[in-house]
Amino acid sequence: MPNRNQIAFLASFVGTSVLLYALSEFVKAKLHAAGYHVSDLILIGLEKKPRVQADDEMTDFMSGPYAQLIALALALVTSAWVYLKFGRGKRKPVLDSQVWKEFPLKEKIVISPNTAIYRFALPHPEDVLGLPIGQHVSVSAEIGGKDIMRSYTPTSSDDNLGHFDLLVKAYEKGNISRYISLLKIGDKVRIKGPKGQFRYTPQLAREFGMIAGGTGITPMLQIIRAALKNPLDRTKLSLIYANVNPEDILLKKELDELASKHSHRFRVFYVLNNPPPSWDGGVGFVTKEHIEKYLPPTSTDIKVLMCGPPPMITAMKKHLAELSYAAPRTVSKLEDQVRRRVLTEPPHC
Repeated sequence: MPNRNQIAFLASFVGTSVLLYALSEFVKAKLHAAGYHVSDLILIGLEKKPRVQADDEMTDFMSGPYAQLIALALALVTSAWVYLKFGRGKRKPVLDSQVWKEFPLKEKIVISPNTAIYRFALPHPEDVLGLPIGQHVSVSAEIGGKDIMRSYTPTSSDDNLGHFDLLVKAYEKGNISRYISLLKIGDKVRIKGPKGQFRYTPQLAREFGMIAGGTGITPMLQIIRAALKNPLDRTKLSLIYANVNPEDILLKKELDELASKHSHRFRVFYVLNNPPPSWDGGVGFVTKEHIEKYLPPTSTDIKVLMCGPPPMITAMKKHLAELSYAAPRTVSKLEDQVRRRVLTEPPHC
């Protein structure tokens, strides 16, 4: 249904068009009464020549009501196209950092036996979630009589209208992750946000180094997608992504495609605890040597982002310190060189 602004636009356009049409008819009638033809106005000062009947018919047609109706129809079509293309601004963001809101599950896209993308519907098909790149949302549920809350980073963006996506790996002893995994189509979750101090912009750094473990890939993927789809963004991105087994590498196909398509800006290096026989990535845990080889060296115009389980983050802080990167603060700020987020459930960043 059209809103008030849309109705006002159409009403003003139709009213103006009718007024102009009535005015043109009035002027044309006065000219005819005075013995002038509309086409004669263009030829004022020139010698008049006898009209050819066919020309008279064509001229009468072009200055008659049919031509004006055609012009009016073309104007209506053109204005409607311009309005649909440029006149409709984005709807107001749905998220509210002060109010919990509920959103129904509309689709579940299975990624692996214990991981899926959960797609939640927004109230209107053209709604946007309103989450700045680099920030996250809180998910809340009542579990065992207690309100449990966890932070998640949607893998979708405001380019995706009418829905948002959460990539969730379910753990048997997880709280929110298991709760989400048991949702049925139509079931709702409570969401609040945006949250976080970090907000990505193309001018934030010359290059980003990223270290992710497991589902800690989601905040990295959010930034990677946003940066690489922007033709004006020149930021370089280097990712080290650690997991236990090959099947734990989430969205590997997309990451590899992005690295291939944007090889001058994005590269990814995988590390596995239990690699297959033909594995050509890292083996075991992420080491200082991995960081030194695959991430940008410390500089005032680079930043490092980390997201993973607590033991991994502790080890990475030590490696980065030995390589002269700035130490991350307990509560990271936008200007920090190194930022960390810790997986708290086994859930999620």
